[in-house]
Amino acid sequence: MATELSEARKLFESGDSQGSMRVLRSAADRLPPAETAALVAELARGAGFENLAEASTALAAGPGQADRLYAYGYACVERGIDAVAVPALREALRLVQAPPAPAPPTPAARTGLFRRKPKEQKEQSGRQPGLRKVLLELVSALEGCERHTEALAVLREHDARLGDWPDRYLTVYNALMAGRISLAREVYEALSASEGVWVGPGQRVGRMLERAAALPPADDRDLRGWHHVLTGGLLTTLSPHGYDQGMTGRWAYLQDDFDQCRHGLERLCTVLAATGRKPASVALLTDRGSRALGLAAAQLLGVPAAPFRPGQPDVLVVAYDLNECDPAEVAQLRERAEGQLLFEHATCWTDPPAVTADVSTLLGQIVNAPWEPGLQFGEDGEPEEAGPDRRSAEELAEAILAAAPTAPEGDGQTPPDGDDVLTAFVTRATGWPAAGPRDRIGSAGPVRSSRFA
Repeated sequence: MATELSEARKLFESGDSQGSMRVLRSAADRLPPAETAALVAELARGAGFENLAEASTALAAGPGQADRLYAYGYACVERGIDAVAVPALREALRLVQAPPAPAPPTPAARTGLFRRKPKEQKEQSGRQPGLRKVLLELVSALEGCERHTEALAVLREHDARLGDWPDRYLTVYNALMAGRISLAREVYEALSASEGVWVGPGQRVGRMLERAAALPPADDRDLRGWHHVLTGGLLTTLSPHGYDQGMTGRWAYLQDDFDQCRHGLERLCTVLAATGRKPASVALLTDRGSRALGLAAAQLLGVPAAPFRPGQPDVLVVAYDLNECDPAEVAQLRERAEGQLLFEHATCWTDPPAVTADVSTLLGQIVNAPWEPGLQFGEDGEPEEAGPDRRSAEELAEAILAAAPTAPEGDGQTPPDGDDVLTAFVTRATGWPAAGPRDRIGSAGPVRSSRFA
């Protein structure tokens, strides 16, 4: 414990603030919150996060106080360091549940001329936060770490103190993300009607439950099944590497190539054929990678291509990586027009895009596009650094179409995933394409995969 905190401080003092925070994140559950807070205060001041610096300083000076623990945890969540918030909020929750300490005896009241006037009550800066307030903030922090099983356990433990919105809605959401479909359905069906800002989230988990009922995932390693339940999208390929070593079909790092891009388009064609859909045209997004892939898709499908226009029906919108697209264009894809489909080749699973695609080729943490500088393999099979491919989108599209549409070879651990397997799944996904807004799903869900820190 002391070693980890010492390591974090040494990294901070050497100028490596990011490394220091990485250590604090990974060790947070083993470190006393007040001791961590002293270093967090210095990190926060360096980053210009004054509210976090103030809350951290207050906790370091007064450990064991529920209000300070809560304020610190809240500020940590606000600044995206949920892992550091969790132990502080857990301790705050424990304290607000503890029976209050007995009050000191009240001195006898003075009478007559010498009676003391009551002193003005100063506003209590240390007013203890309520249990529900602390509980919901702890759940938010756990969700930010994708620790849905723990969030669910906390919510179930205190269910008698909860309301329906957002409290028991969060039970439904975390049960789904933890793979507990039956429990999620049981709680969801008992919820009162949602109102205001909770109407959308309530409908979203309702659609997830409908998809889970229509096409239940096989188990907690069924990546394609859970991807469909949570996002409504279809995942067309599984990583052929490290399935049994913790990747379960996702990529941690991928140096993409033109062969894989072509293979992804072929799998898209498999989906369209299995569902009897043929778009009238392909809509081209403005970034070079998406335009190249879109032009190749249009030629492969034998349909025209034109620049993307919001609300255009019966088109296939093609993106290489939505996180690299124009955010204004992406925002216009949250609501789909009639018959509009969104295809994304490389979907980031650790930082999901603002909207979910109807079809994704692969799920990767870091994907280096074929035209970006990176590691390539020469004719002799040896790795070598390659510079960027500066060809136009039209030339890149031709390179994609000229590539071999074959799946990459792997280590043989990934379950068989030929066109027949994909077709069988797609034909069972009767609710595809999904209805309603296609919001970002910020969690990897029940299927866990190894990732870079």
